[in-house]
Amino acid sequence: MKKSLKFFCLAALVGCSLLTVSSAFAAKTIKVGIVDTYSGPASTYTNDVRDAFALAAEKINAAGGILGRQLEFFTRDSKFKVGLGLSAAKELVMRENVDILMGTINSSLALAISDFAKQEKIPFLATFAKSAKITGENGHRYVFSMNENTAMIGKAAAEGLAKRPYTSYWIAGDDYEYGHAVADGVWENLKKLKPGVKLLGQSWWKVGEPDFTPYITAILAQKPDAVIVATGGRDCVPFLKAAQATGFNKQVPFYMHTATEISTLKPLGLNAPEGVIGTANYHSYYPDTAENRAFVAEFEKAYGRTPAVGALYGYITAQFISRAYTKAGAIDTEKFINALEGLSVDSPVGKVTMRAEDHQVMLPMFMGVTTKAAGQSVLIAKDIVTIPAEETMPSLDEIRKARQH
Repeated sequence: MKKSLKFFCLAALVGCSLLTVSSAFAAKTIKVGIVDTYSGPASTYTNDVRDAFALAAEKINAAGGILGRQLEFFTRDSKFKVGLGLSAAKELVMRENVDILMGTINSSLALAISDFAKQEKIPFLATFAKSAKITGENGHRYVFSMNENTAMIGKAAAEGLAKRPYTSYWIAGDDYEYGHAVADGVWENLKKLKPGVKLLGQSWWKVGEPDFTPYITAILAQKPDAVIVATGGRDCVPFLKAAQATGFNKQVPFYMHTATEISTLKPLGLNAPEGVIGTANYHSYYPDTAENRAFVAEFEKAYGRTPAVGALYGYITAQFISRAYTKAGAIDTEKFINALEGLSVDSPVGKVTMRAEDHQVMLPMFMGVTTKAAGQSVLIAKDIVTIPAEETMPSLDEIRKARQH
């Protein structure tokens, strides 16, 4: 069953659903199959990816489509489960005959879909998963990353932390791939930039930990100068809530990726902790440019809410698809991939490029500190420092070594 785009956006349809941007066309479309988490805590990040992609697709189609074809997309809810998500990806390819796969916030699922895409020789555009393996050691011709990864987070955080007066650190986080990859990335880069730093110890909790208080108490007893908190999407909000409740943020500075991002802060409102150091690829208020202001106004008009970082990922993914097919001059997978390599598109954060060698998009990172602002119902970031993509990307030599293993 097909539904109009407008109806879909308003209904925020989740689960097994089929969405098209127009019911007027039937034969020749470019089909994109999106597998992501649309139920549970992670959906706070993924809904914006889908909605910004829909918004961009609507504009592309209104302007005549891509090489005369309309852009059509389908969504499937993985419920953050690898098996369910992989089955959905296979169904989209085998039954719906999609031209491109897209998603997901779950790194393990992204790697599984990537393997499937490689076998089927179909492009897979990863839009929120942050494992560096996606474009690192497991990278291949048919996979592209549309957001930052753990290696880039590590370099960006280290760049910012090295300029602060902290010497002794404690590392704490989710005991799974993302948590350890982020922690290792930050720490290894921080040691290079500031050789005098010392690691006093580490704490690791299971994903979905219901009570952070014992960990916070133990960390404070060790009196580190600062703490690196490596939590993933599911635990970011609960950890900030615990930090506020225990006064953790007032007793020791701590860094957490996405701590300054609206997706993480919005659920806590003005009860989010102040003074937390965070990094993110996007803020609706920064950079304060005409392009970003226009993007925010358009998104808010369509959905009645402020765009978060996922909106940036969804928007640029649609732009890359449109521009790559147009550059290729044909609806052809191999020509599409060749055209996407090294391609640049305009975005709310400026021009962004898909690095040809490893298929990793080059996005700037913004480091700031959470604070309350007059008239705002959600904390924002202050003292924002821009870290250019060139300073956070893994070197090509690092990519080559990773893929040799």
